[in-house]
Amino acid sequence: MLSRRNFLTAAVGVAAAGGLAACAKEDDSTGGSSSGDGGKAITLGFSQVGSESGWRSANTTSVKDAAKAAGYNLKFSDAQQKQENQISAIRSYITQGVDVIAFSPVVVTGWDAVLKEAKAKKIPVVLTDRSVETSDDSLYVTLVGSDFTDEGRRAAKILEKVIAKAGLKGPVKIAQLEGTTGAAPAIERAKGFKEVMDADHASDWKVVVSQTGDFTRAGGKQVMAAFLQSNPDINVLFAHNDDMAIGAIQSIEAAGKKPGKDILIVSIDGVKDGFVAMSEGKINAIVECNPLLGPQLMDVVKKVKNGESVERWIKTEEGDFMQDQAAAALPSRKY
Repeated sequence: MLSRRNFLTAAVGVAAAGGLAACAKEDDSTGGSSSGDGGKAITLGFSQVGSESGWRSANTTSVKDAAKAAGYNLKFSDAQQKQENQISAIRSYITQGVDVIAFSPVVVTGWDAVLKEAKAKKIPVVLTDRSVETSDDSLYVTLVGSDFTDEGRRAAKILEKVIAKAGLKGPVKIAQLEGTTGAAPAIERAKGFKEVMDADHASDWKVVVSQTGDFTRAGGKQVMAAFLQSNPDINVLFAHNDDMAIGAIQSIEAAGKKPGKDILIVSIDGVKDGFVAMSEGKINAIVECNPLLGPQLMDVVKKVKNGESVERWIKTEEGDFMQDQAAAALPSRKY
C-alpha cells in the first residue's frame, strides 16, 4: 500500500481519444480557460466514491468549486459506492482523452488493469482521499489525502481523555463501527486504533464487537441496534465516521440508554452534524478529517499536466475536539 508520507516523482503527458459514456452517474462541468499550457483549459476526469456521508458531500462540493475556480473542464462521475461503476468511469475518461484522471477509490484492491490502460495512453492518475494497492506504484502519480492510520491512533488517544473525564471504572468494552469493507480509511483507522489499544490498554480495553456500517447513517443505526442486542454491556463506541455515529445514537436512545454518558462515543470526520451531536453531549470526541481537498487537488493536477515533479504529501490541517469545545467550534464548521 502507498506510504502516505512519500510521494512518487513523475513526468507525464497527455493523450487524445474518442468519447464514451460511463456506467456511473456522470456530468460535465466547464470552467473557464485556465490551463497549464498557455490557454487550453485542462480537462480533468474525476470519479467520486458516492454520496454516502456528509464528509463525502462536502468533498464533492470542494472538488467542483475548486475546478470551476481554476477554470478546468471537469468531467465528474458518482460511482454510487460500486467499484465497477468507478472502473467504467475511468475507462470513459481514457477514451475521451482527458488530460488528467483523479479518483477516490471505493476499495483498496482491483485497480491494476484500468490503471495500466491509463498509463498506456499516457494519462496521469492522481489518487484523492484514499490509497490503493497496486503491483506497480508508477501506475499513479501521487495521493492527495489524510493519514488514516494516524487518525485511528488519535481516536484511541482522545478516548483515553474521554474515559478519564467520564470517570469510567472497570473494563472498557468497545463496539467498533467500521467503514466500508476493503476501503483504505476502514482498514487504516482500525489499524491505528488497535496499535494504541494493544500497546497501552491490552489489559483494560477490549473490542467486543466490530462490523461495517458502510460509512452511512442507516448502516450505523442498523448495526448498532444489533450490537446492543448481542452485547448490552457495551460502554464505548468507536465509529469510523460521524454519520455512522449519528445513526448509532438513534439506536442507543431507542434502547433507553444515553449516548455520551451510558455509552461514550468517539468518531472521526468532524462534519457539522457531528459537531451538533457533540454540542448536545451525545458524541464525546471527534477526530477531524478535513474533506476540503479541492484546491490542493487542482494545484497538483496543473503540475502533473505540465510534467512537473510531485514529491510532497498534500494534506489538509486536522484537529481533535472534545465535548467542551463543540459549542465554540460549531459556528466555524463549514461542512
